[in-house]
Amino acid sequence: MSKFWKKKLSNINGKIGSGCVIHSHVWIGKKAKIGKKCKVQAFVFIPDGVELEDDVFIAPGVIFTNDKIPPSNKWGKILVKKGAAIGAGSVILPDVVIGERALVGAGSVVLCDIPADEVWIGNPARYLRKKNIEYENNNNRRKWICRKTYHNRLESKKLSRNKL
Repeated sequence: MSKFWKKKLSNINGKIGSGCVIHSHVWIGKKAKIGKKCKVQAFVFIPDGVELEDDVFIAPGVIFTNDKIPPSNKWGKILVKKGAAIGAGSVILPDVVIGERALVGAGSVVLCDIPADEVWIGNPARYLRKKNIEYENNNNRRKWICRKTYHNRLESKKLSRNKL
């Protein structure tokens, strides 16, 4: 069962999966699809042709657009894959795929596809870094390795235990 905050203040028409949280002042088109356990914050516009897979987070004020060159009769599609997060005030243009667990920074304008596990920011959105960091246990020290640069950072066991 999904939870709606002040549903009277929203226009919710699309297919919505179970366990979602939809805040007030959200507009969801009739042909939009929202997966399970998604969280959509206030003042979000989700028109027809947008599909959010499971566990997606949409911050306040995000706008998905489905019309590349208005006015036209061709509607673009947008796919946000499982576990992705989109920061506040971002604009997502049509014919874009946002990969699994990808992160879009606040205020970004997304013009092209974003691969899985990457962080993109800015206007227009640009690649910043990989999202995940690999972990290795090196004797009594913990060694963090960045996947992109292979930069190593060693921390003592005592310090890293407090941070985890």
